[in-house]
Amino acid sequence: MEQHISLSAIALLFAGGLALFLYGMRMMASGMKKASGDRVRRLISAVTANRLSGLFAGAFATMVVQSSSTIIATLVGLVQSRLMSFSQSLAVILGAEIGTTAMAQLIAFRLHDFALVIFTIGFVIHASAKNETIRFTGEALSGFGLLFFGLKLMSEAVAPLEEYQPFLALLRVLDNPVIGVLTGTLLTGLIQSSGAFIAIVMTLGGEGSLSLEAAIPLLLGANIGTCITGILAGSGMGRPARRVAYAQVAFNLAGVVLFIWFIPSFADAVRVFSLSSVEGASLNPGSVVPRQIANAHSIYNVFMAFFLLPFLPLMERLLYRIYPDDPEETRQIPAVWYLQESALDSPALALGYARAEISRTAKIASRMVCAALHPFIANEPGRDRVYKSLTVVGGMAMREEKLDFLEKQLSDYLIKISRSELNEEQSKEVFALMDAIKSLESMGDVIDVLRGRLVRVKESLKAELSEEGKRELLSLHSLVCGEVEKLPVLLEEMDGDKAAAMLLDDRLFCELVQTVQNAHFKRVQLHPEAELTHDLHMELINVLQQVHHYTKGICRTIAEMNHGK
Repeated sequence: MEQHISLSAIALLFAGGLALFLYGMRMMASGMKKASGDRVRRLISAVTANRLSGLFAGAFATMVVQSSSTIIATLVGLVQSRLMSFSQSLAVILGAEIGTTAMAQLIAFRLHDFALVIFTIGFVIHASAKNETIRFTGEALSGFGLLFFGLKLMSEAVAPLEEYQPFLALLRVLDNPVIGVLTGTLLTGLIQSSGAFIAIVMTLGGEGSLSLEAAIPLLLGANIGTCITGILAGSGMGRPARRVAYAQVAFNLAGVVLFIWFIPSFADAVRVFSLSSVEGASLNPGSVVPRQIANAHSIYNVFMAFFLLPFLPLMERLLYRIYPDDPEETRQIPAVWYLQESALDSPALALGYARAEISRTAKIASRMVCAALHPFIANEPGRDRVYKSLTVVGGMAMREEKLDFLEKQLSDYLIKISRSELNEEQSKEVFALMDAIKSLESMGDVIDVLRGRLVRVKESLKAELSEEGKRELLSLHSLVCGEVEKLPVLLEEMDGDKAAAMLLDDRLFCELVQTVQNAHFKRVQLHPEAELTHDLHMELINVLQQVHHYTKGICRTIAEMNHGK
């Protein structure tokens, strides 16, 4: 019974330490992401076809946010949104694997005794700083201290098991490399944190319960297990985006296949490399194996990254052959390109994704508006005109479906952002974006009415719009298209000055509407046959006025949001 009580206490202490470690790691990653804002995503998306620059960008970005899963999820989103090709993402994936080794190296310094000091310093900074970047850096520092305190608790929990034979017998099973890899994969997949699992391995090594030879297969398995997050991020997206997650799996499986046969030799090489650990063995034996494990993790990932770098074109072709594009996905099915649920704990990053998605939505609305007049003014001969008009009308129906879908997805995403801890500027931007997406969706509804009712009205008429009337409507339509085509950049940048400048054009539009209407009324008076198309003509003017109204509403909201900055 005493042994049972002792084991229960050990399990509770270890579980508590692991929970603190995971919470601290999440807090640290959250603080780092908030402090870096959207800069990490911009860094990754700016990567060129140069594989080496992609490798270093992936390594640096992962070190900044301390989460390879976040980087892989970002890559999935960038490939899905076509801001990055699948080919470009491969080098960044290899870099992300290198970036993950930074945490293991930090853990190897065994800052357990300073954990609460680090946590306190971070807490004070977070609570007292007024600058957001400094405040979020304090949050990251608090998380850093908390994860080391969790490590200290795990070490204390494991220490009594050094002479517990059933536990030692269980660990001896891990001497089998295949079992070690499978165990590392399974446990990392369950806790969805390779950093946490590697910390557990280093803790066991520090207490003398685990040898370096037994730890290396666990590290190999941890690299595979962490791929589950990328696979989940790619679910529901296109094949190119999902292929990013599968590429990470392929890279790590290749590493296992290559290294599993040479684990004893690799362990010896790591010991030679870790000469400093031998010097410190007499002073602190518990620091030797953790340092060796950290070094093994770093050497393995750096070696595999540079080893696979020249073979990326071959890997790309192989992955395309294993998981080819689906021709069915070329159909225009509504889907989000940018929105990432994993970014919601960083409002600055999430707002960046929302702006990109709304900018894309504005492009869809712009194409819909600019095609709207074609069925009414087309001058092609009979059959060609009917065919082209049907094609344009079908395209507008598809875009209206997209707008409705994106309005729902963006509204839900922005509501989730609004529940985060936002500053005043971010709160204003959330509401401005919510207003903008509603206006874009309403713009699509107006064009959809045009597509449905007015096309049928035109087909039932015995007369065509006059050539003068078509030219006048085209001039008005051209002005409206010019306004709407500026919205994607405006919504991406949320530039108050540009929005204010667009509002100044309102008088020009009103004067042109008055001119077009007066000219039409004169034709009706002079040519009675023009009365046949009077209702259609006025409805088309009204539709263009409504689109103009929604465009100016978006501009006004952005200008007011930026007022007083």
